[in-house]
Amino acid sequence: MMPRALENTVYGLISTPVLHTALKHGVFASLVEDGPATVGSLAERLGTDQDTLERMLLVLTSLGIVRRAAGGEFSLTSDAAPFLDRRSSRYLGGFIEHLTLETQGRLGRLDAYLTRGKPATEASPFDDVYRDAESLRAFMRAMWDLSFGMSQELAALAGMAGTKHLVDVGGATGPFAVAALLTEPALRATVFDMPAVGPLVGEDAEARPVADRLDFVGGDFFAGELPHGDCLAFGYILSDWDDDTCVMLLEKAYRACQAPGRVLVMDRLFDDDRSGPLATAAMNLVMHIEMAGRHRTAAEFIALLERAGFGDCEVRKGSGEKHLVIGHKK
Repeated sequence: MMPRALENTVYGLISTPVLHTALKHGVFASLVEDGPATVGSLAERLGTDQDTLERMLLVLTSLGIVRRAAGGEFSLTSDAAPFLDRRSSRYLGGFIEHLTLETQGRLGRLDAYLTRGKPATEASPFDDVYRDAESLRAFMRAMWDLSFGMSQELAALAGMAGTKHLVDVGGATGPFAVAALLTEPALRATVFDMPAVGPLVGEDAEARPVADRLDFVGGDFFAGELPHGDCLAFGYILSDWDDDTCVMLLEKAYRACQAPGRVLVMDRLFDDDRSGPLATAAMNLVMHIEMAGRHRTAAEFIALLERAGFGDCEVRKGSGEKHLVIGHKK
């Protein structure tokens, strides 16, 4: 018998499309919102083929995503439910869709990259994101789904009390800005991102209670300076770029940061010896295929912050995949 880790990897070719197809056709939404069901009643609810649905549910059961009771009723496991319930702040539906519809297709480049290297003249990594309004909205939904739940924890870890003005650099539709505003009633926040993102900011239900303290500034962080504030945040931004580009962006943040102030780098972190975790190692490869960056250790992020002028750097670990590295400006 294959070791469990190898077995999961080999059959991942099957399990990931099963997960996405079940998500797409409302299997998880029905099990959460309408209650546990036998395969027959679930197929009737969804209008799907019963035989195909049963085979998919058996795969999901073997993965520990759903469970089957003695009476034959299927339900989501307690571990998986928060990530597949679209009403949950930890919902990952948009991120799963992005990986399946966008990233999976680009993995075909891996063989060419391995044998010939990545072309230096390849198209901008964000060309696909901004190719049309639908693609932009789907990407922003994926970023919200991936980030908002973790942002709530990171905002608490950062401690926003005493901060006056947060600038969320490349902040998408504002998952971290909104999370920070919800923790601190005296805070104001500005999301800084490409102008096309502006109409999407504030659409999420969680943003409505803080809409009067949230604003948007459109711009390109490569082309000009950043808005000023006493706290600037980079969430899943620096991992898109090489070291020199990161230092350039952090130097802009240093100039925009009002003293005493700080910069928050929120990203996945490799273990110090780069042996894991798996999600960071996998997304490090995705950064190579889709973007121009990589994931780093905490020490590597601190080195970038210090090159840009920040000091008294510290690391605060989250309970999930996203962590916080802080640099201070006195």
